[in-house]
Amino acid sequence: MSDLHIRMASRGGDVTAAVVARCAAEVPYYRDLSPRVIEGEVARSIAAVHGLLLRTLRDGGEVGRGDLALLIEWSARRAEDRVPLEAVTAAYLIGAQAWWRVLVEAAEPGELADAGAHLLSCLYSALPAVVLAHRQTLEDLHSEDKRVRRALLSALLEGRPYTEAARAAGIEVSGGYEVVAFSFEDDPPTRSVQSCLDACTGVPVLMDHVAGIALLPGRPDLPDLVAALARDVGPLVAAAAPAGEPADVPAAAAEAGRVLDLVRRLGRPPGFYRLDDVLLEHQLARPGEALHRLAAKLDPLDPHPYLLETLRVFTDHGHNRRRAALALHIHRNTLDYRLQRVGALTGLDVAVPAQARLLQAALTARDLL
Repeated sequence: MSDLHIRMASRGGDVTAAVVARCAAEVPYYRDLSPRVIEGEVARSIAAVHGLLLRTLRDGGEVGRGDLALLIEWSARRAEDRVPLEAVTAAYLIGAQAWWRVLVEAAEPGELADAGAHLLSCLYSALPAVVLAHRQTLEDLHSEDKRVRRALLSALLEGRPYTEAARAAGIEVSGGYEVVAFSFEDDPPTRSVQSCLDACTGVPVLMDHVAGIALLPGRPDLPDLVAALARDVGPLVAAAAPAGEPADVPAAAAEAGRVLDLVRRLGRPPGFYRLDDVLLEHQLARPGEALHRLAAKLDPLDPHPYLLETLRVFTDHGHNRRRAALALHIHRNTLDYRLQRVGALTGLDVAVPAQARLLQAALTARDLL
């Protein structure tokens, strides 16, 4: 193989130029690089791999441990530079094709079969090591990214200094946020939730997946975002509060958490909520004797659960008798009779607006308690 090694060494510039040209034309990552980077760093890397192949061709063996260590180091460096793994493997395969074309031209007929087998052996040894090193480095980087992002989110939620954490995370903290608290029915994978949030906002979203709270920069369309999440990961309840600046994040997080807790206690359907959606209920939820006394207004209905159900359906349908009767599958006369019974037992008449509001508040108080 020594003569072939010399002939291939003389064609090193041709191999490097061919690989550089094809990478720049065919691989999206390399296509987006500047000519200076392509002709400099990328060309030097390709020439280095070419030199490695020449050494193995000269020695007539597989990729040696030293050269394998170099490949692993180079792959880790590419991962640290955020070069996509698919771009790295594409470059190796393009390089193998270019090497084979020059081999066909440079090798004597009796040399070509051994040289081809040698090339495949090198790929067999090199590519798994390159891929593994790349993935391990990306996992390490991803873990570190998550750590610094969690540190930044914790600092913002707790009202602590965040400048250093923001610098480490590479995130600019400025302007307002929507602080959103989530409760998922089906416990979806965190990666699915994070991917959907990132896609909907167009930026990496800071989220604590254990606590179920996220900071969404700017003023995103939250009802649409929650609907998209529901389509992707299943039913959920989300509550949000605005933070005009980073210093407002802790208070907004507390408000979003209270609204989410209130909505869940009330058994509201999945969807998106703000404090204004449960303002009366929020006020009623304040602890005290008044809440118990309000709930007690409906105690006379406890022996008659169908009357309590009738009152709830009637209230939920906006005091519309026709719709309530349809929902209960009863005649309107039966509905009227039941509502009269509610009035007789509680002393509160649904036909009197002030008393009807009191009955509705009493239902909410019972839900809260």
